Amino acid sequence: MNCKHFGSCGSCGLYEIGYEEQLKQKQQRVSGLLAPFYQGELEVFDSPTDHYRARAEFRIWHEGDRCDYAMGNIEKKGAINIEECPKVIEPIEKRMWKLLEKINVSTEVLKHRLFAVEFLATTTDECLITMLYHRKLDDVWSAEAKQIEAELNCKIMGRSRKQKVILSDEFVIEKLDIDGKTFTYVQYESGFTQPNPTVNIKMIEWAIKQAKTVGYGDFLESYCGLGNFTLPLSHYFDKVLATEISKRSIHAALENCALNHVENITFARLASEEMTEALNGTREFSRLKEIELESYNFSTVLVDPPRAGLDEGTIELISNIENIIYISCNPETLARDLETLVQTHEVIDAAMYDQFPHTAHVESGVFLRKK
Repeated sequence: MNCKHFGSCGSCGLYEIGYEEQLKQKQQRVSGLLAPFYQGELEVFDSPTDHYRARAEFRIWHEGDRCDYAMGNIEKKGAINIEECPKVIEPIEKRMWKLLEKINVSTEVLKHRLFAVEFLATTTDECLITMLYHRKLDDVWSAEAKQIEAELNCKIMGRSRKQKVILSDEFVIEKLDIDGKTFTYVQYESGFTQPNPTVNIKMIEWAIKQAKTVGYGDFLESYCGLGNFTLPLSHYFDKVLATEISKRSIHAALENCALNHVENITFARLASEEMTEALNGTREFSRLKEIELESYNFSTVLVDPPRAGLDEGTIELISNIENIIYISCNPETLARDLETLVQTHEVIDAAMYDQFPHTAHVESGVFLRKK
């Protein structure tokens, strides 16, 4: 990827070396962290080098009557105006500059106190645009935004403090071909979604490869989100219990089950620590009164925690399950957690996923089996 803002925009920190060298350095970093626990070959999943990001947010910089997109600068001291952003997928790219043009030729209604624009798009060319304001939005704003929505063939929302204006929908619908099947996902504006659709498919298919080696029992998932991993993996187990703390994500996950005609998944709104308390029988939850936890015989668990990694209780809980699929957005905390997990399990397979080209960020996964 070439971008005129390399070296000044803080969004892409790795720009002086080619993509293959970036990938090699990330592979060495992850392999080094996993070396005490795994001596096999690390499977590396690369990314398209441009048009890979399906979610993006841009600040709005006002100069006189003109608005421009802006990003934080590489020195983290202020922002720079941008004229291109080749990392966003094409459904965003083809709309973002037309939107800016229309904002700049519009009346003051669309510009006034606009401070950011968020984009959420799909590989099937749906695009949801959220315009963020420091003022209350009225019917005049809705009328002008509705006209742009039609002209750009997109969905537009407005947000300000304690206000959300939905002109048509607050979601997009993504369709992903995963391991020979097509899965449909409703993705909401405020919910978490994997930002790189191409690498996301590779991550899911790697997890499926591990699940196929198990071939029995029930499946437990923590941090399930909207069902990104849950739906495809449900085909390889008898019953599935998936937990997530976000109400919006649980709502989306239930919708996605219905859209994909999946009937063996039960979703529970629990934080990771609460899941541990419930399954250990140390605390009862009214949210679980319709769920017979004792009926599950978990052969496999998948965890996909935030950057802080797993809490001690969750590590203790999953240490009693035969197979563990651990997806990590922070290889340092993954290595820390493996120090405990390898006391009961051994690492059978490991992978690295480059969700964020041109940055130092890297995701990884390990598959563990009980000794």
